[in-house]
Amino acid sequence: MKRIVYREWHLAPQRYWGLLALLAIVAGIGGLAFWYMEHQGHWVTGMTNEIVWGTPHLFAIFLIVAASGALNLASIGTVFGKTPYQPLGRFSGLLAVALLIGGLLVLVLDLGRPDRLIVAMTSYNFRSIFAWNVLLYTGFIAIVLAYLVTMMDRRLRAYYKAAGTLAFTWRLLLTTGTGSIFGFIVARQAFDTAVLAPMFIVMSFLYGLAVFILVLMFACAQDERPIGAYLLNRLKGLMAIFIAGVLLFILIYFLTKLYGAKHYDLVNYYLVSGGRYTVAFWFGWVFLGLLAPFGIILHPVLGQDRRWLAGACALVILGGMASLYVLVIGGQAYPLSLFPDQTILESGFHDGVGGQISGYAPTMPEFLLGLGGVAVAMLITAVGLRALQLLPESLADKEVDPHAAVKA
Repeated sequence: MKRIVYREWHLAPQRYWGLLALLAIVAGIGGLAFWYMEHQGHWVTGMTNEIVWGTPHLFAIFLIVAASGALNLASIGTVFGKTPYQPLGRFSGLLAVALLIGGLLVLVLDLGRPDRLIVAMTSYNFRSIFAWNVLLYTGFIAIVLAYLVTMMDRRLRAYYKAAGTLAFTWRLLLTTGTGSIFGFIVARQAFDTAVLAPMFIVMSFLYGLAVFILVLMFACAQDERPIGAYLLNRLKGLMAIFIAGVLLFILIYFLTKLYGAKHYDLVNYYLVSGGRYTVAFWFGWVFLGLLAPFGIILHPVLGQDRRWLAGACALVILGGMASLYVLVIGGQAYPLSLFPDQTILESGFHDGVGGQISGYAPTMPEFLLGLGGVAVAMLITAVGLRALQLLPESLADKEVDPHAAVKA
């Protein structure tokens, strides 16, 4: 591999400022949506006493999970010594930090009382997984920024491997913590399983890679920087492996639930009788989000077309949102079973109401707040690429393929 030259993002000024203006407008609309929900109260959303984590949480969790996965490209190059991925390390770190900040912003603004965040930051209850995640999220940002410095400053090159290894370990802990938020909730039958922790790790690999490929292709196309077929083929291969991994963990999840007779109704709810949640599972998550991209990647013709590759990444992202809708919203919609043997026990607060599934219809402010977080993440990415030398001048085969000279 030849010496990689990094340059700032030299987008034409009118196009660059137009892009920033568009992203700022979307972020501003998200801020107005937060202001509306904050002053009117959460009754203007689709959330209820049963569905307390709504659509903004889907965006927040997706961005947080994708942030961990976006750093995967840097980790492969540093920790595992795969030289073709090393030129992507700087961009990988920037995108990871940007996605995490965007996700955390949505998460904080959807809490109902964002001003109470200072309490969570100063008074830690270490028996709470939420307290652990405050440390994991802030630590991730600090470690990745330090990791970026070791990549960019030759005087600190001796610390590059150690920083990369620490970042790799920390991001696994971060995603484990995110999955454990749900896995530790024993009151919800759909959550209550340790399988969710490794499942979220594999999902982060897939969703972060899909976002990374899309943003990389867009950034390089706008600045006319070449990306060779060698690198894209490697990225496609990774995506196919991660898709297979997510499918495997879906199977493990349901086999785990089927092992206990008390979860038979839950499995039936997800796979057969759950209405919109069953449709979202089979059509949104499994077919559109996993099987269709898998088929595109492995197709001998479509898999070589970059437009189809971009489409496959978009489908993975949409499927990722569907997966969180199924797991998070669907998991809350399934009725609580506080007294499984008392079938006649009923309550106005949805505990033990004989199989009644909660309804949830998201409102426009919820979507706008989530999109605002995405816009903030992309805004940080665009400014970072413009201000710093993070993107390689060329990712052509002759630059990144170690066997390019032999093939020529």
